Amino acid sequence: MSQTPRSIFLKDYTPPAWLVERVHLDIALHAGFARVSAKLDIRRNPVGDGGALQLDGEELQLESLHLDGRALAPAEYRYADDCLSIPDVPEAFTLETVVRIEPDRNTQLSGLYRSKDGYFTQCEAQGFRRITFYPDRPDVMAKFTCTLHADKAAFPVLLANGNPVASEDEENGRHWATWEDPFAKPAYLFACVAARLDVLEDHYVTTSGRRVRCAVYVEPGKLDQCDHAMAAIKKSMKWDEDTFGLEMDLDHYMIVAVGDFNMGAMENKGLNIFNTKYVLARPDTATDTDYQNIDRVVAHEYFHNWTGNRVTCRDWFQLSLKEGLTVFRDQQFGMDVHSRGVTRIQEVLGLRAAQFPEDAGPMAHPIRPASYAEINNFYTATVYEKGAEIIRMIHTLIGAAAFRKGMDLYFQRHDGQAVTCEDFVAAMQDASGKDLAQFQRWYNQAGTPRLIVRSHFDATTRRYALDVEQQFPPTPYEARMAAEGLDLPRGPYHLPIVIGLLDAEGRELPLKLAGETAPLSPIPSPSEGRGALRAAAPIASPGTQRVLELREARQQFVFEDIDAEPVPSLLRGFSAPVVLDHPYSTEQLVHLMAFDSDEVNRWEAGQRLATDILLAGVTAFQRGEGDRLAWIPDAYIVAVARLLGSAFIEGGDPAFVAEALILPSETVLGEQMETVDPDAIHAARLALRRHLARELREALLSAYLELQADGPYSPEGPQAGRRALRNSCLSYLAELDEGGAQALVVGHFEQAGNMTDTMAALAALANLDIPARHAALDSFYSKWQHEALVVDKWLQVQATSRLPGTTADVRALMAHEAFDIRNPNKVYSLVRAFCAANPKHFHAADGAGYKLAADVILQLDPMNPQVASRIARTFDRWKKFNPARQAHARAQLQRIQAQAGLSSDVAEVIGKALDA
Repeated sequence: MSQTPRSIFLKDYTPPAWLVERVHLDIALHAGFARVSAKLDIRRNPVGDGGALQLDGEELQLESLHLDGRALAPAEYRYADDCLSIPDVPEAFTLETVVRIEPDRNTQLSGLYRSKDGYFTQCEAQGFRRITFYPDRPDVMAKFTCTLHADKAAFPVLLANGNPVASEDEENGRHWATWEDPFAKPAYLFACVAARLDVLEDHYVTTSGRRVRCAVYVEPGKLDQCDHAMAAIKKSMKWDEDTFGLEMDLDHYMIVAVGDFNMGAMENKGLNIFNTKYVLARPDTATDTDYQNIDRVVAHEYFHNWTGNRVTCRDWFQLSLKEGLTVFRDQQFGMDVHSRGVTRIQEVLGLRAAQFPEDAGPMAHPIRPASYAEINNFYTATVYEKGAEIIRMIHTLIGAAAFRKGMDLYFQRHDGQAVTCEDFVAAMQDASGKDLAQFQRWYNQAGTPRLIVRSHFDATTRRYALDVEQQFPPTPYEARMAAEGLDLPRGPYHLPIVIGLLDAEGRELPLKLAGETAPLSPIPSPSEGRGALRAAAPIASPGTQRVLELREARQQFVFEDIDAEPVPSLLRGFSAPVVLDHPYSTEQLVHLMAFDSDEVNRWEAGQRLATDILLAGVTAFQRGEGDRLAWIPDAYIVAVARLLGSAFIEGGDPAFVAEALILPSETVLGEQMETVDPDAIHAARLALRRHLARELREALLSAYLELQADGPYSPEGPQAGRRALRNSCLSYLAELDEGGAQALVVGHFEQAGNMTDTMAALAALANLDIPARHAALDSFYSKWQHEALVVDKWLQVQATSRLPGTTADVRALMAHEAFDIRNPNKVYSLVRAFCAANPKHFHAADGAGYKLAADVILQLDPMNPQVASRIARTFDRWKKFNPARQAHARAQLQRIQAQAGLSSDVAEVIGKALDA
C-alpha cells in the first residue's frame, strides 16, 4: 500500500549551504536522448550551515564529473536517492557534469520533454533537477548562459532565457545557438526550446525608450491565431508601466505555445512557455471567454517578470508571495481592460466554486502552509485566488496611493532577492503606516471566516448599528498540523468591510460613525494619483461608501443621523473572502438588485435570492413536492424580468445582466447543505430554469432578437456583452419543450458566425435528447477535427451534459481518436470536466462516476502524476454525501491508495481525503 509522503516543514528552513554564481549549460539534442553539460561556479554561503555539496538530480545518467578540471573518482562522490553528494570541496570552485537524459520518454512533462513540434521545458517547481544536477531551490539565484545544439532541419528554432549571443551551423546538418540571461534567477525560471515553429514578431517601445522585440512562437500554420496574444503582450507592458512604473528589462520578450503542457503558462524569464489554449485565437475557433483568458494569462505571466522573477520566493512555502500578488495584478488589469463589475463577479464565482470548498475539504491549507508533502499539490485556488484576495484586502485597507508606494518600496528593498511574505507585508506597512501585524494571520490560518452581521435601528436616536461577529472554525489542516507536532494558534482576522446604506427610494445615505471626530476615510477615487489602482468597487457619491476595519471577534459599528431603517449593502466588491451571514428579507434583496450602486452586490443579492429559492426547491423535491413549484415566489420572477429589461435602458450593461441571469451552480449549492443531494439539487435548478423560461418567454425571445450583432466580430467591450446576454437568453429558451424553441437553437448553431455563438448553441443541444443533438455534434467534429483546441470544446460539452448515459459517453470518448490520455488538455476537457463540472453524474448513486475517475487516475499516475493528482482532487468533498455514495467513493479511494508505486502527488491527495 502506498503511504502519504513525508512532510517538509517551513520551520525547518535553513539557508543554502552553497550558492551558484554562474551556470553554463550546453544541451545537445540527439535522436532518443539529450546530453547536458553543466558548468557551475559555486561558492560557500557565508550564512549557510556548510557541509558537503548536495545537488538534486532525478532520472539523470551521470557520464562525467569534474571539480576544478579534475575528474572525480567514484569514491569521491555519492549519487543515490536523487541526490549527488560531494563531501570534500573547497570554499569556491567550478563543478562540471555531463549527464544523459531521455526527453522523448518524459511523459511527466516536467524538465525537458518532447512534444509534437519539438523539445520544451517546464521547471517549476522542481523540474530543473530532471535536466542536470543543481541545488534546485528558489533561493539559489545565478546568471545562466545556455547553448542548444540540434538538427537544423527538424528543429530550426533554438531559444533560451535572455538575449541571443551567437549562433552557427555545425556538421551533419546541425546548428547551435547561445542565449545569455543578464539577470540572476532561480533554476525554476530556466527555459529552453528547440522546435519547428512559426513566429509573429512586433516591438514595443518602453517609457524610457528601450525597443523590445516581442515574439509569439506557435506550431506551423497557426500564425493567423496569434494577433490577439501579441496585442495582449503590448497592453500588459503599457499597463504595468502606467500602473506600477515597471518596464520590461530585456531586449527580447518571447512566448512559445505548446500543446502538451501541465499548466496554463509559465513565466520563465523572458521566454514564457504557454499552453496553446492561452495563445491561439481566431473568431471561428475561440470564444469571447477564450479571448479574455488570453488577455489575462498573457498579462499574468508578463507581470511575473517583476513579481516573481526580479523578486522571487525564498522557498516554496512562499509560493503565494508571487502567485497571489500576480493574480491580483492580472485581476486589476482585467478590470481596467474589460467590464470592472463583471470581471470582479467572475472572480468571486471562481473563488466560491473552487477555493471555498478547498478551504473546507481535506486539502485545506492557508496561503502559506506550515508544511507540505508534494509541492505540485499546492498550486491551488487557495495559494492563487485566495492569495489575490489577501493582497486586495491590503489594497483596500491602505488605499491605492499607499499600495503603490508599498510596491515601490518592495522593489527598492528586494530587487534581485528571494524573499518571504513578511517582506512584502513589511513594505506595505512601512509605506502606509498601517499596522498589519494582525493582518498576517491571513497567511497562516486556514479556512473561510464567517461574518455574522445583525442590524438594529433606533428611530428615537436616529442611530443604525451593525453588530459583526467573525467566526473561524477549525479545518482539517489544524488536525494535520497537530498530528505533526505543530501547535497553530488561531485568532480574529483583520479585514475590511466595504459598506453602503440605501434608503427606501434606493438612494445611498451619507455615512457618519457615532463619535467620530473626523470623516471616515472613503475608498480612494479612481483618479487618485497617476498610476494608482482603481478601487475594488465603484463610488456612488462622496461619503456614501466606507471601509470598516474589523479586528475583534465581535465589534459594533454605529451610524448617526439615519432617518429611517436602511437596507445595508455589505461587503461591497466582495471586500473580504468570507461567508456573509445577514438575514436579508426577500424584499431587501429585490431592493438591492434594483438599486445598489455596487455591481457585485447587485449580483450578490440575486444570487442570495436564487440560492434561498433553490434550497427550498431541493427540500421540496426531497419530499416529492418539487414539481408543484410552490417554492418559487412570484416576486423572484418579477425581479428577473426587471433585471432583463435593465439591459436595454440607458446605461444598461448587457454583460452584467448576462452574468446575473446565471443561477448558482450545483456545486455552490451543494456547499450550502450539510449532506449534499446531487439529484435534488439538479432537479430544483432545472425546474427553476424551465419555470423562468416559460414565465419570461416573450421577454427572452424579444431580447434575443434585439441583441443580434451587426458588423464584423469583435471580442471586446459592448459587442461581447450583447453576445453574452443573447446567448444567455438562448440557453433559457432551449429549456422550453416545444419545437419552436428547439428550432431556434438549431438555427443559431447553423447560422453562427463565430465560435462564441456556435458553442452557446452546441452546449444547449448537448442537453437535449433530440436528433439534432447528434447531428450538431457530428458536424462540429467533422469540421474541426484538425483544430486541437476546438476538439477540446467538443469533448467538454459532452462531458458536462446532463443527459442520462453521460458517464458511458465519457468512457466511449476516451477510446475516440480525438482523445489522448497523454495530453493534459484532453484529460482536463473530458475527464476533469466530467468530475468537476458535472456533479449529477460524477456523484451518481451507483458510484459509476467515482469508478471512472479512479480508473483514469490509476492509468494516468505512472505517466503524469501532476495531472492525475488534479483528477484526484475531485474526490475532496466525498464525505459531504450520503452513506451510500460515501461507500462508493471510499472504495475507489482505497483502491487507488492500494496501488503499488503510487506517486507522491496522488498519494498525498488520496491519503488526506481518506484521513479527513
